Amino acid sequence: MDTPASAQSQARETIDSVVIRFAGDSGDGMQLAGTQFTQTTAIAGNDLATFPDFPAEIRAPTGTTFGVSGFQIHFASHNALTPGDEPDVLVAMNPAALIVNLKDLPKGGLLILNTGAFTKSNLKKAGYTANPLEDGTLSGYRTLKLDISKMTVAAVADCDLSNKEALRSKNLWTLGLLYWMFDRDRQTTVDWLNTKFAKKPEIAAANIAALNAGHVYGETAELPSGIHSFRIPPSKLSPGTYRNITGNEALAWGMAAGGQLAGTGIMFGSYPITPASAVLHNLAKLKHLGVTTFQAEDEIAAVCSAIGASFGGVLGATATSGPGMALKGEAIGLAIMIELPLVILNVQRAGPSTGMPTKTEQSDLMQALYGRNGDAPLCVLAPQSAGDCFTVAVEACRIATKHMTPVVVLSDGYIANGAEPWKIPDMADIEPFPAKFRTDPEGFHPFVRSEEGSLARAWAKPGTPGLEHRIGGLEKDFDSGHISYDAANHAKMTHVRHQKILDIADDLPEQAVEVGEDSGDIAVVGWGSTYGAIRKAVERLRDEGVSASHIHVRQMWPLPRNLKSLLGNFKHILVPELNTGQFVRVLRAEYLLDAQPLSKVEGHPFKVTEVMKGVREFLARA
Repeated sequence: MDTPASAQSQARETIDSVVIRFAGDSGDGMQLAGTQFTQTTAIAGNDLATFPDFPAEIRAPTGTTFGVSGFQIHFASHNALTPGDEPDVLVAMNPAALIVNLKDLPKGGLLILNTGAFTKSNLKKAGYTANPLEDGTLSGYRTLKLDISKMTVAAVADCDLSNKEALRSKNLWTLGLLYWMFDRDRQTTVDWLNTKFAKKPEIAAANIAALNAGHVYGETAELPSGIHSFRIPPSKLSPGTYRNITGNEALAWGMAAGGQLAGTGIMFGSYPITPASAVLHNLAKLKHLGVTTFQAEDEIAAVCSAIGASFGGVLGATATSGPGMALKGEAIGLAIMIELPLVILNVQRAGPSTGMPTKTEQSDLMQALYGRNGDAPLCVLAPQSAGDCFTVAVEACRIATKHMTPVVVLSDGYIANGAEPWKIPDMADIEPFPAKFRTDPEGFHPFVRSEEGSLARAWAKPGTPGLEHRIGGLEKDFDSGHISYDAANHAKMTHVRHQKILDIADDLPEQAVEVGEDSGDIAVVGWGSTYGAIRKAVERLRDEGVSASHIHVRQMWPLPRNLKSLLGNFKHILVPELNTGQFVRVLRAEYLLDAQPLSKVEGHPFKVTEVMKGVREFLARA
């Protein structure tokens, strides 16, 4: 039974989750709208996961399909984990956004269209030969056709703006409508607008007017049958203080925290590259936490500056993506040879070469493990979510300073730009790991090993009396630290560097099972950003009676010390990855296990249904 429009605001339908996708031209402000919706949703107490989908072009021709920008948010009264397989609501601000995204909207889904953008010119640029508003293309969808452009201009008529300036507020009008539809509070966005445009109050006023107008429209309009308002109850989160966080923000804060816990501070040398640049932007704000940032002229200078900082007694760090990792390769090998702590944050993107800079992938694993000349082992970690980036960054700092080694953290574009509620930790609850600097000159040479059982070499600050030393990329004598070309010594040093990294496994927790038992028909093994999709898929498969378990690896090298025995308890092993099967090759090589790949290389994360389908098809063949 339909609810009269006048009573809709009081008679909201309660649902447990919803997925909304904002889509429009890269100049339509979809990322801003999505981000503001995310902030208000976090404050409302819902769990959430987001997926911003940027076009690679800085400014593609207006109205073209390759200029479409999208932002998807899944918010719920339960653990969201993924941004959703498909939208329940699609907001399409122009024909290009519609033609790119309509295929993902299930029949019966809600489609909100800005009819003001469906001009002959825009239809042609999007590739339509007929107007989809009129030819039956939209049959089967609940469609709300609104001339948002016209209504936005009317809403800001008193703000003394040009027509072009007025139209820039149409994302806020749309946001206001969705705030009404899903019971969001506008005040957070109003406060943000007033702060953002404090020096341009007329712009703030126009955007606020548009926001309010969209909200009022929802409250007062006679909406089509089946289109009304909803309520999503808050999720039951553990007590604490939460904030919304992206993966890149969490990496930055984790690095700052790691520098404090090590007592060294951080020197972050970096060169801007998509999608890692925001780590540098966020760390530049944290000088008060002992962080020094340096924007270098290129990738090589960036990593070398970080290595120099570590030589001087400050933990050096850098961030990049795949192309930058290639350029940094020789310098990373230098850090391995001279055994200095260094944290390298690799926010992966689709490749090879420059590939698809704004699309996500997990294809740098082999590069991280083996992509250097010589036998050059180091530690590799992979966070599983935006919030987990903080924990992994802190752990990377601990391992780097304790074991005197570079550590690579493999994030990716999906984690980097995606957001989730994050419980702010109490620093007092995190055990410090103060760096140990050599001060006693007795028996010192730069490659003397720790007396505490670790193979880590001594860390001595230059200028410490009696500890003056030199380092470099040539092989060192095990007993003196001097340059050596002796064959037997090189073999010994190579094996020592190798064993030092393997020994890190003893300093890390054993591998646990995320969902299910520690034995069964199939283990679905993931790493990095596949966590949410795999976990949800395995939970649903188990509800159907499938004997499946989810194992998620965060320690990519050295591998967890019990992983081989754990995987040996399962009849089959399937590894979903956003590459052509790189971790599968590692598991096969290290353990001689018949692990099988489930690959996706389309620039987008796995859907839950894709993992479920992959498991079913694999078991049917097995």
